[in-house]
Amino acid sequence: MATDLIKGFFRLCLNLQEPHHVARFQKLCGVRGTFPRKSAKTEESEVEPNGACVKQCTRENTDDEGVDQKNSVLRQRKHSSLETSKQEECSNGLLNGAAMPEEETGQPESGSKADNERDESKGVVKPLRKNSLTGDVGQEFIIENKFLFYLFTFGTELGNEMFFIVFFPFLMWNVDAYVSRQIIVVWMLVLLIGQSTKDLIRWTRPASPPVVKVEVFYNSEYSMPSTHAMTGTALPFSLFMLTYGRWQYPFLFGLSIAVLWSVLVCVSRIYMGMHSVLEVITGFLYSVLILAVFQPLLDSIDQYYLDGAHAWLAIPLLHVGLGLAAFSLDTWSTSRGDTAQALSTGAGAALGAHLNHQLGLQPDDPAAALGLLPLAMPAAGLLDAALLGRTLARMLVGVAVLLATRAAMKTVTIPLACGVFGVPVGDVRRARQHSGVELTYRYLVYGTVAFNCVALVPLLFGYLGLS
Repeated sequence: MATDLIKGFFRLCLNLQEPHHVARFQKLCGVRGTFPRKSAKTEESEVEPNGACVKQCTRENTDDEGVDQKNSVLRQRKHSSLETSKQEECSNGLLNGAAMPEEETGQPESGSKADNERDESKGVVKPLRKNSLTGDVGQEFIIENKFLFYLFTFGTELGNEMFFIVFFPFLMWNVDAYVSRQIIVVWMLVLLIGQSTKDLIRWTRPASPPVVKVEVFYNSEYSMPSTHAMTGTALPFSLFMLTYGRWQYPFLFGLSIAVLWSVLVCVSRIYMGMHSVLEVITGFLYSVLILAVFQPLLDSIDQYYLDGAHAWLAIPLLHVGLGLAAFSLDTWSTSRGDTAQALSTGAGAALGAHLNHQLGLQPDDPAAALGLLPLAMPAAGLLDAALLGRTLARMLVGVAVLLATRAAMKTVTIPLACGVFGVPVGDVRRARQHSGVELTYRYLVYGTVAFNCVALVPLLFGYLGLS
């Protein structure tokens, strides 16, 4: 009996991993691919272990690697005979949806003039967020339901960098610094564990075709489990558990927001063609398990970060050590940078909070410190123009400072890291594939951004009268 149950479970998992389920859901949501006709060249496309196409026609020309030499020959042939190049060179990486630039893409399978006219009326678009590090531009597709396209685009952005660079500061500056610090710890742990698990399991992305890659930014990473599903589950439910009882609001309201947030992010990853149904379900359950283990420990972690005797030393050593361990799991991919970015953000925020606590700056809400919980939400009548104006001003000024910090640090750290590790600085894409350069870049840039968010920007608000 037990053997039959185990076999049935594995059959179910194999079925949920099938890319055809993703393709059917995309078709139901109005996403239609424009895959080129297969050719002998297509069948010979080389694919890396994590599903990224090796033959990228947009890569920089270098003399020390065979793949780049081959690409150089292909570009020369393209300039000498464009028509020949369109038919014979740089075939699309169909196994993972990695594609050539637009001028080198083959005709859609339909191919007829009438089909092309119908496609244009419904809008042929490119995949979202081209990966500047891998050169993956993706395959064109057709959107027949724009509402669902924008809805799931918003859902997937809830797990991307720009959302976090706005969400965490908003909590820190306008809502509750205590909650914000602990949410950052949850986000860091979930990304570290999720990305490391990907590098241990090493499953490829859903095959394309039949899946349409609406997004290609993360296509070079492994896919099991979905870290978007993990953060999209851990953050809203952790936020709900941290704020309910601390702030006054209805239980069903908070729970509903958490559920809707999680469902939107999880389903968006299937819509984008980045994950199978099994990978999304696993990501959801994995994050629930992580929350069950670490949620009771968040208060202790936060307290140590604030007033631990050696926290100023333990924080950078712990976060850098975890980053080095994560980078050693597999060959380079964009997941290395994501892991280091989360760890560096956690380190910068923790050091900033430690400094604030030691100097008596930016204390938590005094009512909470006195145990006067739950805290009252601002009444509708109190949400006047002055309060909203200060909130908006804090966000505009603060985020502008953070973005300027990130830009300035990027300009400085990459050449610095290249000089330290002896890596040519001319090709930034190739330089950042060196683990030393990538780790140095991520920790210095995002650690500084997070430190400024917690420690320096609130001081600027005080100086400007925005506290």
